[in-house]
Amino acid sequence: MTKNEKLLEWVKEWEELCQPEAIHWCDGSEEENQLLLDAVVKNGSAIRLNENKRPGSYYFQSDPSDVARVEDRTYICSINKEDAGPTNNWKDPNEMKETLRSLYKGCMKGRTMYIIPFSMGPLGSKISHIGVEITDSIYVVINMRAVTRMGKAVLDVLGNDDFVPCVHSVGAPLQPGEKDRKWPCAPMEKKYIAHFPETNEIWSFGSGYGGNALLGKKCFALRIASYMAKNEGWLAEHMLIMGITNPKGVKKYFAAAFPSACGKTNLAMLIPTIPGWKVECVGDDIAWMKFGKDGRLYAINPEAGFFGVAPHTSMKTNPNAMLSCSENTIFTNTGLTPDGDVYWEGIGYDVPAGTITWTNEVYDPASGKPVAHPNARFTAPAKQCPVIDSDWENPDGVPISAILFGGRRPDTLPLVYESFDWNHGVFIGSTAGSEVTAAAIGLKAGIRRDPFAMLPFCGYHMGDYFRHWISIGENAPDKSKLPRLFNVNWFRKNAEGKYIWPGYGDNVRVLKWIFERLDGAPIADKTPIGFVSKEGTIDLQGLENVDIKDIIKIDKNKWLAELELIKTHYNVFGDRLPSELRRQFAELEKRLNNA
Repeated sequence: MTKNEKLLEWVKEWEELCQPEAIHWCDGSEEENQLLLDAVVKNGSAIRLNENKRPGSYYFQSDPSDVARVEDRTYICSINKEDAGPTNNWKDPNEMKETLRSLYKGCMKGRTMYIIPFSMGPLGSKISHIGVEITDSIYVVINMRAVTRMGKAVLDVLGNDDFVPCVHSVGAPLQPGEKDRKWPCAPMEKKYIAHFPETNEIWSFGSGYGGNALLGKKCFALRIASYMAKNEGWLAEHMLIMGITNPKGVKKYFAAAFPSACGKTNLAMLIPTIPGWKVECVGDDIAWMKFGKDGRLYAINPEAGFFGVAPHTSMKTNPNAMLSCSENTIFTNTGLTPDGDVYWEGIGYDVPAGTITWTNEVYDPASGKPVAHPNARFTAPAKQCPVIDSDWENPDGVPISAILFGGRRPDTLPLVYESFDWNHGVFIGSTAGSEVTAAAIGLKAGIRRDPFAMLPFCGYHMGDYFRHWISIGENAPDKSKLPRLFNVNWFRKNAEGKYIWPGYGDNVRVLKWIFERLDGAPIADKTPIGFVSKEGTIDLQGLENVDIKDIIKIDKNKWLAELELIKTHYNVFGDRLPSELRRQFAELEKRLNNA
């Protein structure tokens, strides 16, 4: 498969430690994929879904302890503790490796070690990077094939070059004759997702869940890549990428960062409600951006598939996502209907009688238990999306004209506003956050700050991350070609606690306003917080009962209260908070007091 000596030596080292029964180098072929799918069906860990209803699709139920990213078991193992920053868990890299080596010893007994060469981004792109994941999980192999470019073609491109080494094990060795579990994993106290930024390594143990085990995704594409990007002068971001075309056929590309549950996938696959406008999807989750020869910032989607949250996805909320997972899809922790299809809350119709829940029980409406886990997932190839952009695999990437930040904010923040300049936009991104409710996630109600939607994914000190964003602006080959930075808020509420803005497909009306701003339209008022949409400049044709005055209103007292919250947030970063952001804070305070 390869003559890359570093890779061969690395595999041999891990083979000796993990002691697998067999080794398989993944070639990424259809034949290989089908053999692996047949194997998980045969051993009872997967169910083949109804070919007429969901062709080429398979269903998995995880262990109830292994259903999501385990943030408290996720570590940034930088050499110096302070370099990990206050928002990451830190462990000394030598101590962590010692702990993990003891766990990895013999961990693959009775199992096959799979070697997965994968490319994050189109093969051969100057923006792409290659990794290799070792795993003992077939679930990981088939999912990595769906969400990355994987197999022999990657090794051909890699040649003798360097790669990001990724090691994973479910942490459940098998003794001779021992029957395997449907979803093998280690107990919580033995789960570790460890990142070593200085050496670009990822070591994951004990979990089979996607975010902890598909190491190309959040682990590489964000945590390690963000550190690489800082050192090399590019951006690795938790952002969708979308193309938007106006009725005249002019197209622009936007990137957008939103925390979870803020409609990122919905926006990436939006169906416009105003005639003549078109939205196409380049990616729904991660963007890598580097400067092109013309001085503009170009983005690729480093992934090749969607690892989407199933609950509350429907033909009403996101028809394009529903169509994307209509075939050749892996479903995890949804419900299973008697006729061999999947089901989840918010799918748009009633639960069929006899549906099996994600905990493998017949659904009982009286129990109050959901059919699907709230974090149930679908893994689908991006090429199946009906609105996938024609340039989504362009190795040069797509030129980004605007970057949007957003979150769930019931008050204070208007529907849309533009930053005064790049550094002011960095200030806006650094203070982004969402409303939380104690009832929902056991946290004190209020605003949870999630700067740039990167809080769980930044691979180093977040104060240094803010500084890196400022340096991107400083070092841009042509500052006039930098993307313009905006903030959007679909979630403003009225005095009765009801959402003012309809959201979903109507969000194109805000995208249209941004598009027109980029073309120089005089449709914004200068306010203390930025350029806010003038009354009458957002297209409301066909909408009823939208109080635009209420949604663009700037309440001075609420913004002064917001400043106090920002001050508390900024204090977390200590002396690593860039002085430029302190200056931006002071200037905003001054503008508000003078308003």
